[in-house]
Amino acid sequence: MNQKPTSKETEQGRLVRPISDNRRAYHEYLILEKYECGLVLTGTEVKSLRMGQVQMADSYCRIEDREVWVHHMHVSQYTHGNIYNVDPMRKRKLLMKKTEISRLLGKTKEKGLTLIPLRLFWYGDWAKIEIGLAKGKQLHDKRDAIAKKDIKRDVDRALKERSKY
Repeated sequence: MNQKPTSKETEQGRLVRPISDNRRAYHEYLILEKYECGLVLTGTEVKSLRMGQVQMADSYCRIEDREVWVHHMHVSQYTHGNIYNVDPMRKRKLLMKKTEISRLLGKTKEKGLTLIPLRLFWYGDWAKIEIGLAKGKQLHDKRDAIAKKDIKRDVDRALKERSKY
């Protein structure tokens, strides 16, 4: 049985392990560009991430005072944390270069473009987040995407059946 590996090595030799994916973002938005950035977390939040207790379904990013913040990303409170637990829905700062932030600020001023978190992963021992510059899809675009996906699935199924003989 062929299974996909859950982690992979990069060119620098660091292990990349997924924490969470925002699949809804690919359905709701057309992703134009992707950016990888660091994430400022507290100790108990890191422990919760190691346990995989995060939800990114309704989260979004906003640029405030030349800094990028992720809003509405729910990181559950660590069960063994006491006074060090923080609010699960607090906004979290993203670490990006100033040139990237200024480029994103200019692009988000355009009509209909927004920043959406796409996936959260471990890069070695560091928690990283991938954000995407996205444009909202219309209803007909979503239907087209679903139809193409169904057609591709049917073609793959037919090829698999044909290759059995």
